[in-house]
Amino acid sequence: MRYLLLLALSAVLVGCGPKPATLEDFPTRPITLPGGQVLHVEMEVSNFELLRGLMFRTSLAPDRGMLFVYPKPNHYQTWMYQTLIPLDIIWMDSSRQIVALDENAPPCTTQASKCPKYGGKMVSAYALEIGGGMARKYGLRLGQTIQW
Repeated sequence: MRYLLLLALSAVLVGCGPKPATLEDFPTRPITLPGGQVLHVEMEVSNFELLRGLMFRTSLAPDRGMLFVYPKPNHYQTWMYQTLIPLDIIWMDSSRQIVALDENAPPCTTQASKCPKYGGKMVSAYALEIGGGMARKYGLRLGQTIQW
């Protein structure tokens, strides 16, 4: 019996793997903005990741961001509940062309039900979240394409 318990515990522990200790430890991939700037972004694909996003982060480096990959193009929205820093949200279609920009979305400090929603006006397949004010700094505009 002890042997079976040890075997089961070992299997669970092997599946856990190392967890990120700092923000720099999160796996990222490079993306290239239209002006040639390279950002390192965390990719969010699962339902849990898409819901969590950048919640509870207290900072975001200028060369960092989060790329949301949606299951299919649609009218997606996001909100800033439990998000502690202002963000720019860049919405892209399936060809990675910018179709909408929500700049400097402020943190929501009210009840979740009272937080404003962003996006949803255009069909999107991706959303890129970067620090508030960075879209303007990088010169991002509608119709431009982001590469990865």
